[in-house]
Amino acid sequence: NTVMAAQMTNAHRRFLQVLMSNGITEGSEARKLHQHCCETDKVYYAHDKLDDFISTINSHLQPLFMQIRKGISEDDGRAHYAVVNLAETEVTKMASDYTEMELELFRKTMDLIILSENGFASSTDILNLADQLKTKKMKKKEAEQVLKVFVEDKWLSEKNGEYTLHTRCIIEMEQYILSNYQDVARKCNICHSLAIQSQVCESCGIGMHLPCVRKYFRGQTEPRCPKCNEFWSCDTP
Repeated sequence: NTVMAAQMTNAHRRFLQVLMSNGITEGSEARKLHQHCCETDKVYYAHDKLDDFISTINSHLQPLFMQIRKGISEDDGRAHYAVVNLAETEVTKMASDYTEMELELFRKTMDLIILSENGFASSTDILNLADQLKTKKMKKKEAEQVLKVFVEDKWLSEKNGEYTLHTRCIIEMEQYILSNYQDVARKCNICHSLAIQSQVCESCGIGMHLPCVRKYFRGQTEPRCPKCNEFWSCDTP
C-alpha cells in the first residue's frame, strides 16, 4: 500500500484525502479542489484534465480494490465524485457505522424506494416498517432519528417527507442494487448510470433520469423514445 501511495504526487494524495473525508463531492467543488491541489503542490494544472488526474489516482487504488467514481445527481443532473470500496458491494459496508436494527430499516427503506414507481418512499410508509423489524421492533420516534442520521450521512435524501437514495448511495451501491433488484433496477438509457428516479417508455421499457429526459428532448417538437422511436407518453420535465 505504501509503495503504491508513494508513486502518487502530493497533489493526488491531497485530492484523495479530501474526497474520502467528504464522502461525496459535487463536480464544481472537485474541479476547484483539483486546481488547489495542483497549485499547492506546484505541479502542472489544466482545467480540462480532471478525469485524467482521477484516472492516475484510480490506477494506484486498483490493487486496494478502491476507485473514485463519478455519478450524476438524479435531482439536477450535476456530476458528483465518491470513493468506492469495490471489495464491499453489499450493504455490509455500512455495518461498521450502524447497528443491525438500523441496517434492517435501511434495507427495508431501500426496498420501498426501488420498488416504487417514482423512486420515492413516504416517511409514513417507512415508519410503519419500524415495528415490523425482525431484529427488534423500533419505536417510531427512534426510527425518525435513524432516518435523520441516514440523511446526514448522505445515504438518503429527503424532500417534503419523501425519501429517496442519495447520489452517494447510488454511486457506492450501484452494483449491489443492480444484482439484488434485477427485475426492477435499470440503467438510464442516456448516461448509463443507475436510474432510481426515472421516466420509463411505455412501449419498450427503457428508463431515463429526469435531467437526462429534459436534456434529450430539449428542442424536439415531438418527444420520441431514443430506443424504439415511439411517442414518449410521460410529461417531460
